Amino acid sequence: MPEKEAELSTLEATESASPDRAVVEAGESPAAEVSNEEAPVSRGEIDQLQAEYEQVKKERDGLIDRVARLQAEFENARKRAEKEKTDFRDYATGSVVEQFLPVLDNFELALKAAGTTEQLKAGVELIVKQMEEILRGFQVQPIATVGQEFDPRHHEAMGSVERDDLPDQHVAEEIRKGYKLREKLLRPALVRVVSNTKQKSE
Repeated sequence: MPEKEAELSTLEATESASPDRAVVEAGESPAAEVSNEEAPVSRGEIDQLQAEYEQVKKERDGLIDRVARLQAEFENARKRAEKEKTDFRDYATGSVVEQFLPVLDNFELALKAAGTTEQLKAGVELIVKQMEEILRGFQVQPIATVGQEFDPRHHEAMGSVERDDLPDQHVAEEIRKGYKLREKLLRPALVRVVSNTKQKSE
């Protein structure tokens, strides 16, 4: 019995003399505790970070200013283009209207004239010729109709007429003139189309 008590005393003395052993047994390392502590930041590193921050901030402000200037330039260019478009349209419209003012003057003179029906008709025919001359100056041409083969690109059929003196599917009658500007269709001609039953039966 006294021998066992002596062995226990010796074991406790050994464990108290080795504090690191308990730490190791618990799975911890004294060196790990030291490495987990954050190293102090030096004044030089703080100054460097501050300088980098100021540089990024300066670049950001420069980009914002550049974007604002580009937006202003784009808006000014858009307004300038819109104004030029409006000015060109007004100029083109004014040029056309100026050509037709004499025609309007002649219509007003015809309405004021005191003459026979034949004289009034002759006056209107002269005005129509004047208008046609102006249209030719703008490269506007009437679309050929009567006697021509029906063309859905230039003609709009308003019905058919039975005739045997014209080929089938040709224009027999013009109801309203059609016009084109060079090769561009302005409006189709309204026509009646031949229905030649004799030609169909053959």
